[in-house]
Amino acid sequence: MSNNDVIVSLDIGTSKVRVIIGEVINGAINIIGVGSSESEGIRKGAIVDIDKTVESIRSAVDHAERMVGIQISDVFVGISGNHIALQSSHGVVAVSNEDREIGDEDIERVLQAARVIALPPEREIIGIVPKQFLVDGLEGIQDPRGMIGVRLEVEATIITGTKTAVHNLRRVVEKSGLRIAGLTLMSLASGYLTLSKDEKSLGTVLVDVGAGATTISVFLDGNMAATSTIPVGGDFVTNDISIGLHTQTEHAEKMKLKFGCASIDDAAADQVFKVPRIGSNLDKEFSQVDLASIIEPRIEEIFQLIRAEVHRLGYGNAAGGYVLTGGTVNLPGILSVAKRELDTSVRIALPEFIGVRDPSYTSGVGIINFVAKNAKTRPSGNTRKAAVKASSPAASDKPGFFERVKNFLSELI
Repeated sequence: MSNNDVIVSLDIGTSKVRVIIGEVINGAINIIGVGSSESEGIRKGAIVDIDKTVESIRSAVDHAERMVGIQISDVFVGISGNHIALQSSHGVVAVSNEDREIGDEDIERVLQAARVIALPPEREIIGIVPKQFLVDGLEGIQDPRGMIGVRLEVEATIITGTKTAVHNLRRVVEKSGLRIAGLTLMSLASGYLTLSKDEKSLGTVLVDVGAGATTISVFLDGNMAATSTIPVGGDFVTNDISIGLHTQTEHAEKMKLKFGCASIDDAAADQVFKVPRIGSNLDKEFSQVDLASIIEPRIEEIFQLIRAEVHRLGYGNAAGGYVLTGGTVNLPGILSVAKRELDTSVRIALPEFIGVRDPSYTSGVGIINFVAKNAKTRPSGNTRKAAVKASSPAASDKPGFFERVKNFLSELI
């Protein structure tokens, strides 16, 4: 296995920290390693305890390293949260080559020109995503490399975040003994992985329902048009079960994962289980219908909040409907509740890769896919260290795929 063909993603979630190792061979992605750990120090998607988060990251990294037999040194980190904002920008440069052929240098210069925007002092640029290039006024160009022109323009989306959130994220990764190869907006990466070209063009709402927060992303005309995060998720369901069954949170989570159902109509009355009760030495028996009667109202409320937020963003009539992902959508019966509350077409998306065919892995796999696909059309850069080091043979330092990827994403930070 060549180190230059390996990408490692880090997804720091409210319930789990996940490390995914992807190998890229001739443009095809294979998932070769996965590590996960219970997430400590994260609340509603935000870092609230540096040391506990560092421990969770190290545990997930160790798990992934043992699975594949490599040492991870660099990771591409996913970022999300309600501090993320999108801003349109425009860049213009003159083509520098004497023969007027547009090259890598021109593309980099026009992207840098688009980054020159006014920002409040508490915010910083996380990344830039080109929507289209224009050559001498000709629109709709996705890759102008090799074309002839005098003036090169780009219409781009600038992704910004608060300095506090970004710096805390960098801090926990660096304290874990890792280097950040790049920051990637998780909702953008998930959209590129799960949505078809037509869905991104027509207008589709991607909803990632996590444990502590739900991220809403609207894709229109082939690009991400809006994003928002609401502080509700699967942990609210667990809390409701804990109160309703009068049991500890850890038992409520286990019951949710093993017997939970989001729709009373889909629950089985003969599916029974016993739960240890707080303040009692005796377990009490409940049915799946009892559990569903607690879960369904909260799931309905979550989708009502999602629908209201999408309307607030101005995309209530998205022609492509809704696409759901995230760990919480694993609940049986959730699709029928979503269709009823959202009143439009809804489907569940998950990564189509062996070992990670689960909605909870969408963000992590999406980061690997996003990095690999974008590196294909970006200029190569200076030599940098690879993401992983083999346990036995020495790693090669020659320029390659991964170096080009890191150079590309370093321009986005």
